[in-house]
Amino acid sequence: MTVALPAVLNSEWTKIRTVSSTVWTLAIALIATVGFGAGFCALISSAFDSMPEIERATFDPTLMSFSGMQFGQLAMIVFGVLVVSTEYSTGMIRASLAAVPGRGSFLLGKLTVATALALLVGLTTSFVAFFVGQAILGEHGIGIGEENVLRAVIGAGVYMALLALFSMGVATMLRSSVASISILIPFFLIVSNLLSGFEVTRKYGQYLPDKAGSKIMQIVPDAMGRGETPYGPWGGLAIMLLWVAAAVLGGYFVLKNRDA
Repeated sequence: MTVALPAVLNSEWTKIRTVSSTVWTLAIALIATVGFGAGFCALISSAFDSMPEIERATFDPTLMSFSGMQFGQLAMIVFGVLVVSTEYSTGMIRASLAAVPGRGSFLLGKLTVATALALLVGLTTSFVAFFVGQAILGEHGIGIGEENVLRAVIGAGVYMALLALFSMGVATMLRSSVASISILIPFFLIVSNLLSGFEVTRKYGQYLPDKAGSKIMQIVPDAMGRGETPYGPWGGLAIMLLWVAAAVLGGYFVLKNRDA
């Protein structure tokens, strides 16, 4: 029996919007990113004139608006995990696969709906964070019509959606919310920052999905002490896409070859 893709999409949309935890994690992603970004922008605005000259020369007001992303992205990771793992923890996965025997169609429908929703929330978050941050920065801010700014703002929203999709792929492989979150949160919050924080490991850390993908948000190459990389904004996004593709393909092969 083949189930039409529109029916699968409608079913997945119903699942997502009726589970309060997934809705709340998206709300937290927006609030945390905008809130922390606004706070950091306020601090920088008040201390800008006392900053070292090199820091003022490489100041990236657009990236500063997204300084709360490190906190908001954690909620987006949890969203991606819960979209997949909730079905396993409740046992609903067996009913879902009985209704949609084609596992490829089932996974495609789930990832499509959840990624589209994450993209919508991500873009809303990035635009709100940008305009709030620039309003707080005042004379140190920048307009959205300036060169590369719109690319950075849209890129920030795309980055959040890709992060959620990557998390969905990992959760499909692990089939457990506890295992997935226990791996992903430390990976992005601790491992990634540690590898990027030391000169000897930075050449490896810069190729991790979050470090590479977040390059799309920058308009000043070496802004805020991030240092130069062998790739630009689009190269960084391409690296992140490879990570996402690997996670999704891994999830598909596990789903296809293992029992529910």
